[in-house]
Amino acid sequence: MSCSIRLSTATSAGFPPKRRFPSCGLDAASPLGCGVRFFSATGEDTEAAEISTLIADLPGTCASLQAEPGRQTPSKTRYIAQGQQLLRADNESTDAVKPETAATLLAAFTAALEGCSVVLLSDYAKGLLNGSRAQEFILAARAAGKPVIVDPKGRDFSRYRNATLLKPNLRELAEATSLSVSGAAAQEIAARQLLNHTAAESILVTLGAEGMMLIPANGPAIRFPALAREVYDVSGAGDTVAAVLAAAVGSGASFHDAVEVANIAAGMVVGRAGTAVVSAVEIAEEVRRSQFGYRTPAGAAAKVLSLPDAIERSQTWMQSGLVVGFTNGCFDLLHPGHLRLLETARAHCDRLLVGLNSDQSVKRLKGDSRPVQDEMSRALILASLSCIDGVVIFGEDTPLELIRALRPNLLVKGGEYKPHEVVGAGDVENWGGKLLLVDMIPGWSTTRTVSRMTPLNENSRS
Repeated sequence: MSCSIRLSTATSAGFPPKRRFPSCGLDAASPLGCGVRFFSATGEDTEAAEISTLIADLPGTCASLQAEPGRQTPSKTRYIAQGQQLLRADNESTDAVKPETAATLLAAFTAALEGCSVVLLSDYAKGLLNGSRAQEFILAARAAGKPVIVDPKGRDFSRYRNATLLKPNLRELAEATSLSVSGAAAQEIAARQLLNHTAAESILVTLGAEGMMLIPANGPAIRFPALAREVYDVSGAGDTVAAVLAAAVGSGASFHDAVEVANIAAGMVVGRAGTAVVSAVEIAEEVRRSQFGYRTPAGAAAKVLSLPDAIERSQTWMQSGLVVGFTNGCFDLLHPGHLRLLETARAHCDRLLVGLNSDQSVKRLKGDSRPVQDEMSRALILASLSCIDGVVIFGEDTPLELIRALRPNLLVKGGEYKPHEVVGAGDVENWGGKLLLVDMIPGWSTTRTVSRMTPLNENSRS
């Protein structure tokens, strides 16, 4: 799991919490599949308390919030009529935070750098990154060898000198350079002046309806056309680009690939009302649609669950008196034996959750040539089956911890196992659940199928 650091002035968005995770561990992942450490300054007010609750409810997210007496935590109130935003009223403090507040946050930020792979500075001009303070955070991150992505604000971009990538929008680019940004050629000239001024490695300019333009310091500019099929609400689109960009870079993606993914995510959120969130599963589904011209059956992506979501659903189902079943496997190339297991499992319970070995887990168990299909492809194929109600990807070699987290009523495995050989069987029986062994169809296995495959030569036709 990659981990990103986000440094920002916290802003209350006014949406309700979904779940509470009191632990600050990063064993759970955010919707983008990474852990997040969040640093910001707030006031001592109801908005700050709401933000603390909201962040505590986010899986895989830890917050270091430094409160200042007398400071107003920024809040935004949007007035909407017939689905369109008419007005926004902001209530905030924009004065620089006190030196002791900045020092405390910088110390916590620096201590967290070792465990993270990328830093995102979101500057909303609310007082945390004023003046030379942005430099203090950038220099600490670069000294630790971490790439720094900055979502900037204001005219003086020298404050962000030595950042890895700057992400201004078109208006911000014009203000920072005092140059015309009318047309692609002028935009590139302005961006390259900004590169020289800040010593950044790349500039990513968001162009609204025209998409994005990536300008590397040592390469030609690359334009990414907007992908939105329908624009409903642009609120939070820039934040989505920054977040997805950071998550992708933190996972090892090149800037080009990270921008492609961020562009896809931006096209998705502007088609939704409010400050929408997109998940890694939804982005993967959109990539498949754009590349291959198809979607998996309706609802399939929604059935690929994070661990916290799976726990919440399992508990809700059981509180409603439903029997929750669980089985697991690599499910690399789905075959009739798999279908027999899954359909039989579903016939013995009301809801079926499937634990799916991650790509790295499959490699450890099956060898470097496996899996044939990546984990997201395998998850979406399983989720498209009507007999499955949820798929959870796990990275361990066995599903024991996943079983203990979900606490299913029924554990299902293939009949080739003896009861004492089934991982988690003792735990399930201890809390009153049952074990079901399903007779398998002879002759079917992914390993056998793979062994029968022969590479196609150059003249072969499928």
